[in-house]
Amino acid sequence: MTIRFYSSLALLTLIIFAACQQQSGSRKKNKARDTTHYTKQEYIEQTIDSNYVNNFLQSHTSYDAYDEYIRNFYRKRDYHFAWINKDGLTEQAGNFINMMKNDAAYGIKDSSLMNPDLQRLTDTLLVSDVGLKAGDTAVPRIEMLLTAQFFAYGNKVWGGLTADSAKDLEWFIPRKKIDMESLLDSMVNKKNNAFEDDEPVNRQYIMLRQQLKKLAKIESSVKWDSIRTTQKSFKKGDSAEVIAAVKARLEAYGDLPGTDTSKRFNAALDSALRNFQLRMGLKEDGLITKGVLDALNTPVQDRIQKILVNMERLRWVPIEPTTDYILVNIPQFKMHVYDKGKLSWSCNVVVGKPGANTVIFTKDLRYVVFSPYWNVPPGILAGEVLPGLKRSGSGYLARQNMEIVGASGKVIAPGSINFARYSGANFPYIVRQKPGGKNSLGKVKFLFPNEYNIYLHDTPARYLFGENKRSFSHGCIRVAEPKHLAEWLLRGDSAWTEKKIDEALNGNKEKYVTIKEKVPVFIVYFTAFVDSDGRLNFRDDVYGHDKKLAASLFGK
Repeated sequence: MTIRFYSSLALLTLIIFAACQQQSGSRKKNKARDTTHYTKQEYIEQTIDSNYVNNFLQSHTSYDAYDEYIRNFYRKRDYHFAWINKDGLTEQAGNFINMMKNDAAYGIKDSSLMNPDLQRLTDTLLVSDVGLKAGDTAVPRIEMLLTAQFFAYGNKVWGGLTADSAKDLEWFIPRKKIDMESLLDSMVNKKNNAFEDDEPVNRQYIMLRQQLKKLAKIESSVKWDSIRTTQKSFKKGDSAEVIAAVKARLEAYGDLPGTDTSKRFNAALDSALRNFQLRMGLKEDGLITKGVLDALNTPVQDRIQKILVNMERLRWVPIEPTTDYILVNIPQFKMHVYDKGKLSWSCNVVVGKPGANTVIFTKDLRYVVFSPYWNVPPGILAGEVLPGLKRSGSGYLARQNMEIVGASGKVIAPGSINFARYSGANFPYIVRQKPGGKNSLGKVKFLFPNEYNIYLHDTPARYLFGENKRSFSHGCIRVAEPKHLAEWLLRGDSAWTEKKIDEALNGNKEKYVTIKEKVPVFIVYFTAFVDSDGRLNFRDDVYGHDKKLAASLFGK
C-alpha cells in the first residue's frame, strides 16, 4: 500500500494543514534552514547523523514507501531529533506510542501499527530508572523508528486504502489529502496535548474508535450465548425466561441501566428495547421479536468488524465542514441537513433498491425545480413505458399524465408514432410526465448536476416513508419533507415566502430556481455510526459494500 502526500485543501473534499510562518533571527548554526513547512519553535538540541538516516532506511526496507518523505523531514529540520531530548522520550513520543498501543487494544489488529523492535526498545526505556545515556546506540534507532512508524501509521490509520481501491468499492467521493511532513512537525512540537487532538480524521472516526474500547470490554467479559425462543413475540406485561436473558444482554450494551434479573417485561425494558431498536434501525415498537433477538445474538466480534469497516471509510473523508451542507446516509435511509456545520434537521428518505443502487458521491446542489416534468429514463422507458404504449398508446399516456416530445421540446401526437418499431435503445423521442398529482417526482425536485443522473425529489408514494427499510427507488432519492427542504434552501431569499413556495409547489408549469449559494450534497454509506445523541448505531449492508470492503481489509 502506498501513502498519499499532497498539498493542503479544505473541507469535505479536503483538509487543511497550514504551513507555518518562517522563523527569523539568529541561529546557533550558520547553515540556512528550510522553513517551508515548519514551526517557529526551537528544535531539540541533539542531531542525528545523515549517514545514520541513510543506513537506517537502507536496512529497513519495510519503510521503502516513505523513504523520501523521511529523508525530507530530517533535511528540513537540519537533522535535529524530533522525539528524544536530553531527558529521554518527549511527551509527544509517549503520546504517540500510547495511541498506537490503544488502537491495538481497541480492536485494530494490524501488526504494521506498532513495530515490534520499536515496542521492545520503548518499553525498556519507559520502565528504566536510568533513562537514556549519552552515546547510547538505542537513541538514534528509537528516533528513526518513531519517525518511520509515524508515516506508516498515518498511511494506515489516517489515509486508508488507495484511491483506486475506494473506487473499486463504488466510493466516488474525492479523498482527503494529507501533508504528512507538516503534520508530523506540528504534532511533535506541540506541548501538553495528546496526539489524538491533532489527528487528521473526521470526528465520527474518533467516536467509533471510542466505541471499539467499549465493545472490546464487552467481548472479553460477557458470555454471548444465543437467546432462543419459540414464541413469536413478547410485550410489556409478559413473563418468560427469555425476557431475563434479553435484559442481561441490553444491560451489557448499556441500553438498560441497572441489574434487573427478573423475568417480567416491565416499563424499563420497554424503554430500553425501543432505544436498542432505534440504534439497530429496527421498528421501534417495544416488542421482543425475531428481529430484536437476531440483533442481540449478533456476535460482538461481528459488531467490532463492522465498526472497523466504517472507520476505514471515515479515513477517506476529512473533518466536518463548517458551511451548509446536506448528507444522505444510504443504509440509514436518512437525510441530514447542516446549517453552518451544525445539524439543523433530519428526515426519512427512500433510496435505490439493490440492483439500482444510489451512487456514493458528492456534488453541489444548484437548482430547486417546482412542479417538475419527469423525463422517463431509458431503463424505465424500455421496461415499463414502451410496453404500455404498445398495448394502448394514447390511453396509456392519458392514464399516466404523460406526453411525448421531440428534441425541440415540441409535443408529438402518439398516433403518429409506430411504437412497435422501437425498443428503449432506439426510441427517438422523450416521454415525460407532466406536472401534477400523479407525477413520479411529486411537486419539487432538487438538482445537483452529476453524471449518475441522481437527484433529490418529492414523491406521491408517501406511504413508503413509513416503511422501516426504504430501498425502493430506481436510484434517485425521495425526500419525506420536500417543502421543508425547499424552504431551507431558499431561506436567504426574501422573495420566496411560504405562500410563494406553496404556489410554486402546486403550479401546473415547471419553474427552475437557482439558489444563491451552492450547497454541497454528500451521499454516503455508513452502516456503523454514532448519532447526535452519542448512541452507537448499526444498519444492514443494503448493497453489500461492507462485505466487499471487509474482504479487502481482513481477507475472505
